[in-house]
Amino acid sequence: MATLFEPIVAGMTTLFGREPTLNEMILIPMIPVFVSGFLFEWLYSYRKTGDAGLGQGKPFWLREVLANFSLGAGYYVSGALMNLLFVAALFSVVWEHRLFTIPLNLATVILAFFAQEFCYYWYHRSAHRIRWFWTQHVSHHTGEIMNMSTAARQSILNGIVGTWMFYVPAVLIGFSPELMLGLLGANLAFQWFVHTEAIPKLHPWIEWWINTPSNHRVHHGRNLQYVDKNYGGVIMLYDHLFGTYEPEQEKVEYGTPRQIKSHNWLVLNLHEFVDMLRDVMAPGPLAQRLKHLWKPPTWQREGHEPIHTWTVERHAEVTEK
Repeated sequence: MATLFEPIVAGMTTLFGREPTLNEMILIPMIPVFVSGFLFEWLYSYRKTGDAGLGQGKPFWLREVLANFSLGAGYYVSGALMNLLFVAALFSVVWEHRLFTIPLNLATVILAFFAQEFCYYWYHRSAHRIRWFWTQHVSHHTGEIMNMSTAARQSILNGIVGTWMFYVPAVLIGFSPELMLGLLGANLAFQWFVHTEAIPKLHPWIEWWINTPSNHRVHHGRNLQYVDKNYGGVIMLYDHLFGTYEPEQEKVEYGTPRQIKSHNWLVLNLHEFVDMLRDVMAPGPLAQRLKHLWKPPTWQREGHEPIHTWTVERHAEVTEK
């Protein structure tokens, strides 16, 4: 088995100038599988409906799909760069100062899975409820259609805003960085296949436990009852424990309450970060201005109209004071 992966490791080492992380070892070789899954999904939809669905507002709107894949390419490149510059080194430092050393066996891998899901849940919830982290996650939610290419809709800001910090506690406790990052890679690979409308709701028991396509369609909805729900990566356990689970009922309307109207790669990556900084810099008491960094994205300070550098379309939303 080791011999089988040696050419892949060697090629990625040459590409990155370092040995790849387990996260990269999972996600990068999966790219052909992801693309094949998307093409199969499109073919299934075409044969079922007789419509290629490539026009504006259609399930496979070509302009949106191209934007999705371009965002995914930027995410892969920026992630590799961040690992090269500091993220891998940071986890190595944390690992050197770990409190315990948790041995690697079947029981601890299962425990690590639940630990990683716990970390992911709180990252994901924070990415919706804290504007600083929303700046990197918003690009994933501005897609107005749902197919597997939507999973590629990621941001170049992940390492910059510090999404890695949510996994530091698990490494500090004693789970190895490679194991945690590998489980995160498996989590993200799994999620590619829940971004689809091709699979209907499944048995209630499965829906309760697993992040199914139905559960994840809810997560992408801007319907009021769907906003900020279903944060789980692979399992829904923590959504049930912390009160954020919502089943799919009415038809999902995809996008965000303040929907950016652009397919420009830079705008999709940076629009919320730019608007956040402009809100912070706008006149007003400093203590109030700084709240734009950690308050929810819909928070609005008194006497200040939120700044939108690029065109947005406002949908029904609850403004948090």
